[in-house]
Amino acid sequence: MAPAGAFLSKREDALTETYLWFYGNSEGNGEVAKETLKNLIEKLQTAVFVKVDTLAPLAVTPNPYEAALKQLDVAAEKLNLDPGIHEILKRPMRTLIVNIPVVMDDGSIQVFTGYRVQYNDALGPTKGGIRYHPDLTLDEVTALAAWMTWKTAVTGLPLGGGKGGIRCNPKEMSRAELERLTRGYVRAIAKFIGPFTDVPAPDVYTTAEMMAWIMDEYSEIVGYPVFGVVTGKPVHVGGSHGRSEATSRGLMYTVVEAAKHLGIDLKGATVAVQGYGNVGYHAARLLHEIGCKIIAVSDSKGGSYNPEGLDPEKVLMHKEKTGSVVDYPSSAFITNEQLLELECDILVPAALENQIT
Repeated sequence: MAPAGAFLSKREDALTETYLWFYGNSEGNGEVAKETLKNLIEKLQTAVFVKVDTLAPLAVTPNPYEAALKQLDVAAEKLNLDPGIHEILKRPMRTLIVNIPVVMDDGSIQVFTGYRVQYNDALGPTKGGIRYHPDLTLDEVTALAAWMTWKTAVTGLPLGGGKGGIRCNPKEMSRAELERLTRGYVRAIAKFIGPFTDVPAPDVYTTAEMMAWIMDEYSEIVGYPVFGVVTGKPVHVGGSHGRSEATSRGLMYTVVEAAKHLGIDLKGATVAVQGYGNVGYHAARLLHEIGCKIIAVSDSKGGSYNPEGLDPEKVLMHKEKTGSVVDYPSSAFITNEQLLELECDILVPAALENQIT
């Protein structure tokens, strides 16, 4: 019987406690049984939702690649796309999976898995960032590469779509370890990247300095300087002015136009920003500069909330000093989930995908 959902009567807030639950279909046909919440979640991995007491959803994370394919299906139908082209666009052109041995600072060797997906190059060299994250999956990278393909196409750029990354936790690695990892990744994929083939860029937990390492390692391999192998480099090694805030500036322009359409006065408009990395910080700063009030920000450890407003620059200084935006002076702690539900005029989801489902 396909589960439509499960409603639990909670006895105690613990995964190992027994609950009374209903398992059934959308017509209400099913059975009532006693089960631990832990076992129930394992059984209901295919459920659309699981709800507890207050009917707040217990999230089932969607597969990003499947989501991208569903979006493609909708677009293909609206465009009356040729079935053959539709089939081509359902699959990436090339998928690279590499294993990168890295000598750690303590002398041990760890092997990290890296990915590079070149989804489609019909319009030009594939283009897309590289992210470092402990939960990175191939499906995530493939979906991001597909979305890059659509983005470059609809904006009229002579580029295809690609994406890459390494499954690692950069927060637990030293700068030297990250450099060895990055250079090892370049050596593993060097035959498949280049200014006219595939051009990486920064993404989640990767920086301009890492892009410089990529350029340097690739140049060493081919025997001459190749500045165009990667974008997002520091300006002094061929990077572009304004690159670090480009995504956020685009967001700011979009907010300005949307506010005109919706009749929102941006002077004093309240803003909540989930994620305070490069995009989140610059988004908060730029929106603050045009008169918006930043009332909440968050990162992976939680968030800070002040209805009277936060200073984005001072929040960044606090994060650089403490490692998090949490416990910013004159603010209250909130979770990422609470931030998403705050009453505000503008919500900026600048963390990972699948935050809003």
